[in-house]
Amino acid sequence: MSSLREKKAWKALTEHHPSIASKHLRDLFAADPDRAERYTLEAVGLRLDYSKHRIDDDSLNHLFALARESDLEAKRDALLSGAKVNVTEHRAALHTALRAPADAHIEVDGKNVVPEVQATLRQMETFAEAIRSQQWKGFSGKPIRHIVNIGIGGSDLGPVMVCQALRHYSDQRLQLRFVSNVDDTDFAEAVRDLDPAETLFVVASKTFTTQETMTNAHTARDWLLQAAGGKIEAVARHFVALSTNADAVTGFGISTDQMFGFWDWVGGRYSVDSAIGLSIMLAIGPARFREFLAGFHAMDEHFRHAPLERNLPVIMGLLNVWYTNFFGTQTVAVLPYEQYLSRFPAYLQQLTMESNGKRVTAEGVTVDYDTGPIFWGEPGTNGQHSFYQLIHQGTRLIPCDFIAFAESLNPLGKHHDLLIANVIAQAEALAFGKTADEVKAEGTPAELVPHKVFEGNRPSSLLLAEKLTPALLGSLIALYEHSVFTQATIWGIDPFDQWGVELGKQLARTVAAEFDGDEAELKHDSSTNAAIRWYRQHRRPV
Repeated sequence: MSSLREKKAWKALTEHHPSIASKHLRDLFAADPDRAERYTLEAVGLRLDYSKHRIDDDSLNHLFALARESDLEAKRDALLSGAKVNVTEHRAALHTALRAPADAHIEVDGKNVVPEVQATLRQMETFAEAIRSQQWKGFSGKPIRHIVNIGIGGSDLGPVMVCQALRHYSDQRLQLRFVSNVDDTDFAEAVRDLDPAETLFVVASKTFTTQETMTNAHTARDWLLQAAGGKIEAVARHFVALSTNADAVTGFGISTDQMFGFWDWVGGRYSVDSAIGLSIMLAIGPARFREFLAGFHAMDEHFRHAPLERNLPVIMGLLNVWYTNFFGTQTVAVLPYEQYLSRFPAYLQQLTMESNGKRVTAEGVTVDYDTGPIFWGEPGTNGQHSFYQLIHQGTRLIPCDFIAFAESLNPLGKHHDLLIANVIAQAEALAFGKTADEVKAEGTPAELVPHKVFEGNRPSSLLLAEKLTPALLGSLIALYEHSVFTQATIWGIDPFDQWGVELGKQLARTVAAEFDGDEAELKHDSSTNAAIRWYRQHRRPV
């Protein structure tokens, strides 16, 4: 049996679960008139209503006890202080230093890292102002109007999500596009209607060796040079690097003055507020990027100082543990009722699933409990006309996070009232459903009654804020970052490594080298060998 299952609070939750699992949310609300008020918490501009979860005071008390028995508070302090909490790579995970105030003092290996972070921010700001003011000119003397971010993983998902989320605040003279997939179609479509003389490429690769990113970067350079008559000096006017490999960057043709660095204590999926966010700063400007960072920091401070019982990310993380390990749920649906957040669920997929998709503890011991639920979702109200059917009447229990804002950034008549009415109604419908008696009372024919019954008792959180701003978005991202850390702490896993992405990449390099080889080189299984032979026969010569 694992050490987690031996914890006193875990055993208490195991004993408690059957009693709460047998209760319906209708009964919990009926028995507790103040439930909604007691299970609603406001902090850092966010209002979390978690009253529609299948919990009571005993559930919460046991969960908070489990957090303390798992040393969450001490491990949180270690994370925020720069300790090497990424144990398998012997690194700090100090993304919180990226948004700390300029006068903060945060040490890694005995060195205060804040001055370097602030210096990089100032370098980014100087460059962003040159682009946005049109002082920076391309090889033909034209200003930059198109920005293409080339990255993958956190170097793509973060910038693309935030640029979409904050599009309302962007300089509309600048057109941003993103290339991540090594599929040639991704690059071809991104630049199809662009003028190379007005295009800036932001190449995001810490080592400047990432296979997909550098394949796309070299294709971008060839595309530019063809338009610039092969003049290699044009590269320096149209490329910047988000990297720490000065030799490789220089060899590519980019001046180190246009190289924006970050540190090994910044994980890819936690890097959107580092130099990886240069595309964001180009879009929304330095001042609003600073607001974005301030929103992160506000949530960091809430996570650091709020008691567990009043701590937004702790509560959200513990609820995920509750459903994953005691109700056996496999997924969490994230449902933003805000079109600007259309890419937020995809961003969370990497943040949550790459962090907590682990089968061994930080000590290398195989777990005997579930970790890392699957995160997925789409913006409302679109999802209501597709997968909500399964959430409401399917056989799987799917906890939901609803996200909505009081104010529309693009008010048009009654649109926003209808949007918010839907999100509130969906949470109500999931919780309380509709009984057979209620369906019959509506005059429904007997044969249709079973089809129109809504069981209800489906849990959800309702996250509300006044308005989607750069600061609010920073707080929202940090909320989920710290929720992920809370879950990882309970499960005893390292949320900051990602060894699971390595094997497929290693094998891909081997397979690619064999496309031009001979039959004797194929030493895979019969299926893999057959696929290689098929591709050799059918591929188009390069």
